[in-house]
Amino acid sequence: MLTYCKRCVMPDTKPDLFLDAQGICNACRSYENRKAVDWDARYQELLKVLDKYRRPDGSHWDCIVPVSGGKDSTYQVVRMLQLGLNPLCVTSSTCDLTPLGRANIENLKRLGVDYMEFSPNPLVRARLNRVGLTQVGDISWPEHVGIFTIPVRAAVQFNVPLIVWGENSQNEYGGPAAAAENNVLNRRWLEEFGGLLGMRVADLIGQEGIEAKHLIPYTYPSDEDLQRVGVTGLFLGHYIPWDGLANTLISQANGFQTYHKVVEGSMVNYENLDNHQTGIHDYFKFLKFGFGRATDLACLHIRRERLTRQDGLDAVKRLDGRFPWEYLGKPLKEILRPLDLTEQEFIRICDQFTNKKIFRRDAKGELLKDRDGNLSKLNYDNP
Repeated sequence: MLTYCKRCVMPDTKPDLFLDAQGICNACRSYENRKAVDWDARYQELLKVLDKYRRPDGSHWDCIVPVSGGKDSTYQVVRMLQLGLNPLCVTSSTCDLTPLGRANIENLKRLGVDYMEFSPNPLVRARLNRVGLTQVGDISWPEHVGIFTIPVRAAVQFNVPLIVWGENSQNEYGGPAAAAENNVLNRRWLEEFGGLLGMRVADLIGQEGIEAKHLIPYTYPSDEDLQRVGVTGLFLGHYIPWDGLANTLISQANGFQTYHKVVEGSMVNYENLDNHQTGIHDYFKFLKFGFGRATDLACLHIRRERLTRQDGLDAVKRLDGRFPWEYLGKPLKEILRPLDLTEQEFIRICDQFTNKKIFRRDAKGELLKDRDGNLSKLNYDNP
């Protein structure tokens, strides 16, 4: 049986999430603590940090902003431009870029920034997608690593010390106290929270014909290189109250486009618009831990009192964990084709990663599925 936070709808199966004696999760407690933060003082602190790295002679970029073209990275660029910085925007391209993702990247350029996009070898990345899916249940493993390594490699390559990230996910979504308080990116943060999922890059050598030379984009710079340039990072969400919906509104006012309907597996139309593989990624989270993207979003809006817990629960029951037959208009079989996997092979992989203790099964212990292949959790709320 799953145990849920009594304030939001997140189960305690979420990694690094803890329920206190009152049954409230640490992510809700973290958000609660925002009320005690002096945000004006934090903003002044941000200005001081930015001034420290600003290049007044115009000889170099002031900072690097890792961008995907999504709502949050568009918001980050808008904020940096408002503050008078000259950023270099760096994209590590997604594994299966959508047309809408491309349109939002082009819009981001039109805001008036220098922009660099790095696209790793697609043949190697397809192999990494396959390894990630079959070994750790994350089809977009190379993307989730690259979004941290490529901007840091760019910082070293172009001698730009400051990297401006968006939110600290361990703060927004819950995590160890030390990580929740840490507003500076470092090597330890990448290794612990930056998408590796326990699979080291070096472990991939020899698998699927992968050689060391294929893994350059996914390798973090050496400590010596980081120290030479003085690379550091800050989370903008530490200094400015982070809110995905508000970020969306600001981004839309600056040309960002949303999807024409609610995104599959989600409950909104304004996020996760750039990668056709995202539906599979979110589905595996549901299989492993019993929650998906709809749960994530419901919890964020419940904490901000935009939804009641009951309304969030109703939405989760309807929307969470649907089998990803398509995502943003692309059928599953087409998404799997570069990985050389069939739908039936994919379903077998899904079953291997499913936490059978939290889903309904028949008398023989086999997972119960409806005619669309959807599972049903044992319980969607506390008994």
